[in-house]
Amino acid sequence: MLQRLATVKTDGTVEFDVAGSARIMPELIAPELSDSLLQPLQIVMLIVGTRGDVQPFIAIGKHLQEYGHRVRLATHANFREFVLTAGLEFYPLGGDPKILAGYMVKNKGFLPSNPSEIPIQRKQIKAIINSLLPACIEADGPVPFRAQAMIANPPAYGHVHVAEYLRVPLHIFFTMPWTPTSEFPHPLARIKNPAGYRMSYQVVDSLIWWGIRSMINDFRKKKLKLRPITYLSGSIGSISDLPTGYIWSPHLVPKPRDWGQRVDVVGFCFLDLARDYEPHAELSKWLQAGAKPIYVGFGSLPVQDPKGMTSIIVKALEETGQRGIISRGWGGLGDIKDPPDFIYLLDNCPHDWLFPQCAGVVHHGGAGTTAAGLKAACPTTVVPIFGDQPFWGEQVHAKGVGPAPIPVNQFTLEKLVAAIRFMLEPEVKERAIQLAKHMDGEDGVKEAVNAFHRHLPKDMPDQAPDIPSDSSFLSSLVEKLRRIFCC
Repeated sequence: MLQRLATVKTDGTVEFDVAGSARIMPELIAPELSDSLLQPLQIVMLIVGTRGDVQPFIAIGKHLQEYGHRVRLATHANFREFVLTAGLEFYPLGGDPKILAGYMVKNKGFLPSNPSEIPIQRKQIKAIINSLLPACIEADGPVPFRAQAMIANPPAYGHVHVAEYLRVPLHIFFTMPWTPTSEFPHPLARIKNPAGYRMSYQVVDSLIWWGIRSMINDFRKKKLKLRPITYLSGSIGSISDLPTGYIWSPHLVPKPRDWGQRVDVVGFCFLDLARDYEPHAELSKWLQAGAKPIYVGFGSLPVQDPKGMTSIIVKALEETGQRGIISRGWGGLGDIKDPPDFIYLLDNCPHDWLFPQCAGVVHHGGAGTTAAGLKAACPTTVVPIFGDQPFWGEQVHAKGVGPAPIPVNQFTLEKLVAAIRFMLEPEVKERAIQLAKHMDGEDGVKEAVNAFHRHLPKDMPDQAPDIPSDSSFLSSLVEKLRRIFCC
C-alpha cells in the first residue's frame, strides 16, 4: 500500500503520488468526517505577517465557510479591506506589518541582531499578544463572537496560551518548517552538518522563548489568570504537540519521514485573484507588444539600496536582451523617471494573473510568491533577504527550476545576468512545466480544511466553553486555599 503512495528516491527524499493519496490515505489513517457529521463552529484564525502570510488563510477561511462555519480572520489592520472583500469576518491584531517586515529585513529573521533592535521587537510582539484574546471573544460589530476553535501561525505568539484559557482546540498552519526534523535544519538556522538539523529547531524555539517569556508570563498572569510557565516546566509554547499543517507542495518538499500523523503537508493554498482582475490598458498593451518578460519584485519587503538594485536590474535585462517588469512594492524599486521601452514599472497586480505571462521571475523567495511562480511554470531566481527565503531558494535550485539563490547582499550585475540566462535554458523551462503539472493535481485549500476537520477532538462541545471570569477565578482560588488550610 505504501508503495502505491510514495517512492523513496536515491537522494533520501520521498516522492508522493498526491492524486493517488486521496484514495489510499483513508486506509492508513482515520477517515475524513462526512459533511453531515460536521457541526458548524465559530473559528478564529490568528495570523501575523505580511500579505503573503495572510493570503493563504483567506483561501482556507472561504472553504471553511462552505461547511457552514463562521470564520473570523484576525490579522493586522492594514489587511481589513483585503479580508472583508473576500467575504470573511475581520478583527484587528496588534503590530504593524511594515514595521515587522523592516525589522526582519534588518535582522535577517525573528531574532534581534543587536540590543538596539530589542525595544522595536518587544513593542510589536506585546501589541500582538495583547490583541489575541479580544480577537477570540469580542465582537467587531453588532453580532457577538466567541471562538470554538482556533487556527494560528507560529508568529502569533500567545496562541497556545489563549487556547488553554478558552479550552478550545488549536491547529497550527504555516508556510515554513517549524516542526523538528532530521531531514533539514530550521529555516532560521544556518547549520550545514545534518547531525544538528533536529537540534536547530529546539535552539531557535528556545531563543525565541528567551526573548518573549516575560511578556507571555505577564499575559498569562494578568490577562488569562493562568499560572506562569517556569523554566523547569518543559512547556514554552512549542507547537510540537499540536496538530500542524504546512502550506507547501509535497512535490517541492516532501513530508519528512520523522513527522507523525499530527503533521500534514497540505499543498500550496492559492486564492484566485486573477478571475476578477482588470489590468490597466497600458499594461495589457505593453505585454502584447513583445516577448514574455522577466518579472522582478520583492513584494512587501523593503530593500536597503533600492536605487542601486534598480540600476542592476535594468542593466541585466539590457545585457540579456530581455523585457522586464519591475514591481515597486514596499521596497522602493523602480524609481526611474523615464524608463526605457523594455521596462514596465508595476504598482500592484495579482501574481496568478501576471506570472503565466512571464518568461521567468526574480523575487525574494517568500513562500506565496514562490508558489505562484512555480504554479505558472516560471523558472525562478530567489534573492533571499531573511528568514525562510534561503530555504525556498535552495528548494527551487534543488529541483532544477532556478539557479542557486543570490543573497541580497551579493546581488550583482554579473550574478543576475547569469541567473537570467540560466532561467532561459530550455531544459529549465521543461522542468518548471513538469513541476507545475504535478502541482496542478494538488488542492492545498481542500487538504488544509480536511486536516483541520480530521484533527478536531471527537467530543467537541455544542457551544463555546464559558470563559472564566475574574470572580470565578478568585472563588476557585479561595476554595483551594480553604481545602489546604482547613482540612
